[in-house]
Amino acid sequence: MFIGQYEHNIDKKGRMFIPAKFKESMGDSFIVAQGLERKHCLFIYTQSEWSKLEEKISAQPYAKSQKLKRFLYSGAAELECDAQGRILLPLALRQYAELTDSAVIVGTGATIEIWNKENWEKENMEISSDMVMDILEEIDF
Repeated sequence: MFIGQYEHNIDKKGRMFIPAKFKESMGDSFIVAQGLERKHCLFIYTQSEWSKLEEKISAQPYAKSQKLKRFLYSGAAELECDAQGRILLPLALRQYAELTDSAVIVGTGATIEIWNKENWEKENMEISSDMVMDILEEIDF
């Protein structure tokens, strides 16, 4: 499970450190993809989580699944950490997420999100304590 929030720099080549606690659970290779909510963030999936997502998408009617596959697969890359624990984020993904010299890395349970700091702060401001309480009540927590 991925939990916590970290901020790391992105170097001029597009490399960024992955928090050690996250790296331990990610496996040798993983998938980085455009965020599904169109919020201009990136999602990191372990290979097993990516496979689960692929199965769910493939179970949908063809026309519906093809549109999602085009969006998801064209905006994804299979990556590995280098010996120093960094990943090289492809330019297209950095541009999509508006990442320049730093990023906020957020654990969201089964996945990890990578955000531009300003976008992350805006996203957090949209979350109210009432909203959190409503969701907790809906799931009988």
